[in-house]
Amino acid sequence: MPAAPRPPTRTAPTARPRGHGDAAAVLRGALRHGAAGSTALCLCALAVAATALALPAQLGRTLDLVLAGAPTAPGAVALSGALLAAEVVLEAVAAHLGGSTTARSTAWLRRRGLDHLLSLAPHRAADRFAPGDLVTRLTGNAAEAGTAPSTLAGGVAALLTPAGALLALALTDPWLAVVFVAGLPVLALLLRSFTRDSSSAVRRYQQAQAELAARLVEALGGARTIAAAGTLDAERRRVLAPLPRLGAQGHRMWRVYGSAVAGSAVVVPLLTTAVLAVGGIRLSHGALTVGALLAAARYATLAAGLGGVTGQLNALVRSRSAARRLGALLALPPLAAGSRPLPAGGPGRLELRAVTVVRDGAPALRDVDLVVPGGTTLAVVGASGSGKSLLAAVAGRLVEPDAGRVLLDGVPLDAVDPRALRREVGYAFERPVLFGDTLGEAIGCGPDRPATERDLVAAARAAGADAFVRLLPDGYRTPPHRAPLSGGEHQRVGLARAFAHAGRLLILDDATSGLDTVTEHQVTRALLHDVRPGTRLLITHRVGSAARADLVAWLADGRLRALAPHAQLWQDAAYRAIFAPGAPDAPPPAEPGAAP
Repeated sequence: MPAAPRPPTRTAPTARPRGHGDAAAVLRGALRHGAAGSTALCLCALAVAATALALPAQLGRTLDLVLAGAPTAPGAVALSGALLAAEVVLEAVAAHLGGSTTARSTAWLRRRGLDHLLSLAPHRAADRFAPGDLVTRLTGNAAEAGTAPSTLAGGVAALLTPAGALLALALTDPWLAVVFVAGLPVLALLLRSFTRDSSSAVRRYQQAQAELAARLVEALGGARTIAAAGTLDAERRRVLAPLPRLGAQGHRMWRVYGSAVAGSAVVVPLLTTAVLAVGGIRLSHGALTVGALLAAARYATLAAGLGGVTGQLNALVRSRSAARRLGALLALPPLAAGSRPLPAGGPGRLELRAVTVVRDGAPALRDVDLVVPGGTTLAVVGASGSGKSLLAAVAGRLVEPDAGRVLLDGVPLDAVDPRALRREVGYAFERPVLFGDTLGEAIGCGPDRPATERDLVAAARAAGADAFVRLLPDGYRTPPHRAPLSGGEHQRVGLARAFAHAGRLLILDDATSGLDTVTEHQVTRALLHDVRPGTRLLITHRVGSAARADLVAWLADGRLRALAPHAQLWQDAAYRAIFAPGAPDAPPPAEPGAAP
């Protein structure tokens, strides 16, 4: 069956998030997590700066001693060599520390982002971000934000070295320092212009990058639909539509960076040349020694390294922009976690009290009051868009109601310990996703694995999956992606997973829609007789499923229109109209009390 058409690309909101998810908070968290590495890197960067500042003075002194034939010249040469070697070693250590600190910060940011994503109600992130955009935020953006600690530590050296060199230049000869300072305003203007223009270009580049990734993921997910529709060329154009904007912003980033570097490349040599020219004049008048002129030339070069801060600023701009995108995800509120246990041996009594859920500014569920006695099988029916799947999500706390409360055996779901809740509330979906390296692992996937392999097989047999799984070459050891499963077989494996972990409440969200009528009837019988007893909530479009249930909840426009046995509701023509007329699974209603 071709995949369903993909929804239109969603883009993340551009407004800056607030609270714990903003860019500054993300970067502070990365700095705190990598505090040890960042501190070591900062100390190493300071040592590199100190060595770089000490070396010119020592080289100048050594040159003067050698020219004078002083007996201490060999010792000065040795000290100069030691400082030079120390600078090389320290720079190598700083590079290693920078790489490891970046790797740890990136890994922490990715873990934090993924943990937060999984802590959300399933619809939260999906409503705000497309899948490809989420992948970009958790991978590329996290990597760019993870460079911030090492970039900041390197920025300390990038700022201290020019500042220290300027001070050393002033101590060597004040006039040379005055000549150099006269050109600093030009460098400052270059840096300011670069920071402003680069920030805008980076932000737009990352947005275009995320949109491209989102469209690509959607196209991959709907590959069969695209092939069946013959829209390959149109889809290629749609996916690549952001590419010109991506290229334009990429070129703009390089133009901004190149302009800053080119400007520095012009200003810095001019400043150095001016210092050397004045220094030569001072040397000719005996105000400077040859060694002092050598030191002054080196200090002028180091002080002109202020233009090298451009690279550090570029990295920081990218880090902050990436952190802002990651922060937008972290700003989404997670589901609050409770700590109360559920009553031991509870029957699974489900209560919805004045439950309202808002979607796109309008109520999708409106003041739903519903009591499902423990051990009851309740079928939830209604026209498309009436709120059936949303009610199923609210019942097991996959969605938090905007108003009202949901209780299981008298305990509000938002107060229940999440692990206890997941052990006692099971789900099966219309389109189950099979996790694990084998079909056996996919069935066993849950908060608690089945006690034995026998339990796992029993769950598969109850779901009607055991027979076709055993026919596969590797049986239960077959990888899910290599198992040639039909839509109905795929659903039955998902049902087997739900049966294997059945708790006091089991929710089947249209989970038998892909089964033929006979198989669906057999699975329903097994659900009632071969699976752990408890409350069943069946979201269904089939009249047969509704007829076999103890009660039927009839939803219309997000409201609970009626709660009664199917036979009673069947007398209402509007209720009968819910089910497709003439459908093969639409027999006359079962008599009250009829055995399933």
